[in-house]
Amino acid sequence: MSEVNTNEANVDTKAGADQKRPGMPFAMPSLFDVLSEQNTIRAKETIEKMKIASGAINDALREASSANAKGVADYAAKVIEFSAANTSSAFDFFSHLLGMKTPSEILQLSAAQSCKNFEATAAQSRELWQLTRRVATETADPIKKSFAGVLQKAA
Repeated sequence: MSEVNTNEANVDTKAGADQKRPGMPFAMPSLFDVLSEQNTIRAKETIEKMKIASGAINDALREASSANAKGVADYAAKVIEFSAANTSSAFDFFSHLLGMKTPSEILQLSAAQSCKNFEATAAQSRELWQLTRRVATETADPIKKSFAGVLQKAA
């Protein structure tokens, strides 16, 4: 049987990795090690930046959701307030209508009530529109500020 020299089989590959290979103008393994290390460092830095940006975006979305929930509650309260006012107005109209004796009085009361309803509806619509704009602005502000901060840091 042939005898295998175990000393030759256990050559230190790391020591040979830094040596130039025949026909290569530079040490390839060492260049790849440097590039790999640089890429690893860049990847870790990028991941850290992404974690920070993600946290900032999460905070902004939490703030925006909170502002939106408050705005929705304000809007719902305003709609309920308007419904109560409109219902009260309708009951007042019907109670006055029951006291009318002539068709001309009924027509006058109906015309006055129509004008009153139109003006109330227009005012309520304006108020709801302003409330909607305020809620939209308050909801969007944290997100806009967060993205502005991220863009400033990136620049």
